[in-house]
Amino acid sequence: MGGIVGAGIFINPYVVAERVHSPVLILAAWVAGGVVAMLGAFVYAELADRMPHTGGEYAYLRECYHPLVGFLFGWVLLLVVMTGGMAAVAVTFARYFLALTGLRVSERLVVVLTLAVLTVVNCLGAKLGSRLQSLLMVMKILVIAGIILTGFFLIRHPFPVLHPVLPPVADRRSSLGLLTAFGAAMIPVLFAFGGWQTSNFIAGEIRDPRRNLVRALMIGVAGVIVLYVAVNTVCLRALGAEGLARTTVPATEVMRLALGVGGAKLVALGIAVSTLGFLSQSILTGPRVYFAMARDGLFFRSVAQITRRTRVPAVAIVLQSCWTAVIALSGSYEQILNYVVSMNFVFFGLSATCLFILRRREGESRSAVGTGFRVPGHPFTTLLFIAACWLVVIDTIYKYPMNTMAGVAILLLGVPVYSVWHQLQKKRDRSA
Repeated sequence: MGGIVGAGIFINPYVVAERVHSPVLILAAWVAGGVVAMLGAFVYAELADRMPHTGGEYAYLRECYHPLVGFLFGWVLLLVVMTGGMAAVAVTFARYFLALTGLRVSERLVVVLTLAVLTVVNCLGAKLGSRLQSLLMVMKILVIAGIILTGFFLIRHPFPVLHPVLPPVADRRSSLGLLTAFGAAMIPVLFAFGGWQTSNFIAGEIRDPRRNLVRALMIGVAGVIVLYVAVNTVCLRALGAEGLARTTVPATEVMRLALGVGGAKLVALGIAVSTLGFLSQSILTGPRVYFAMARDGLFFRSVAQITRRTRVPAVAIVLQSCWTAVIALSGSYEQILNYVVSMNFVFFGLSATCLFILRRREGESRSAVGTGFRVPGHPFTTLLFIAACWLVVIDTIYKYPMNTMAGVAILLLGVPVYSVWHQLQKKRDRSA
């Protein structure tokens, strides 16, 4: 849940309302996004059941396609996807932290200290890091629950939520136009629901991952769906579809209507806790991918080292946090985020295709049927998830071709880098 819920749920509802102009269609977009997220959780749950290995997507792509494909995933994850997202979130946390506390210190100092503290905590052991993450997630849930309860019980003049079904006549389009608008509204929704896949990165360190990771994915994604739909219901109830589309800070507006300035501060606190929780979860999970790459001889050997006492890949954790700090301090994270999206969803869909390969290899023998977790409705549900991921990629290419080209350039740059590491590994094997 911590990998999914960030600051977006406090802001993104207005983007959806700008694209579809009726309460029913707005809620339908969030429900549909939840369905796609649950399909993704089903797919990744079966992948985790079949291959409970550290590295998650890296391991699936390496085994099902080629080590190069797995390396390219880890390459873009370290250079831009994970670290670029973390840098943006770290800056967001620093801004809200300073606004809440009134401290007169540098925003950059807060960013560096926050990353340093979370890095130290996670280097002290996976159990301590996971406990901190759980604590922050509980705090997030309490803040979001407070917004939901306030919106349901303290808004004096609520707007209708279940009608009208279609936009007002003035905004109404053709059936094709309405479908296109709904598709456009789904893009920010799918972004908001992304993040469940990072749990698979630490599969190798989870006790009984075939049971516990599958349950975590199912329960976690279902919980986020409930929170997201409830938050959007409250926003519509308090602001209406038109009011929601007009404000860029919907959660803050809802709380200001209900509780005044104090309510707005509660939202600021919620964003600060959510961003801190996202950072904590990213530092806990992401480095396991680089560790797996180094263990395979495709990255610096030191990154594969684990500490004797705490049994964590401390070098990989420090590497990711240092690169995140560089991106944040350079101010380039906004440009990086612009071309992260297409790369992220390419690998979502590609990882899901691994399920077809693994099932084909297994042959689904009679003895295997009924054992372990299986995606309900496969192959249709799996294909629907893949199609949703790659539709996001197509939409991003269409809207932001230059950003997509930059992302592809970074991806392709990994090919010669892989060749170098691969040759070095072959030399090590020969000398051994």
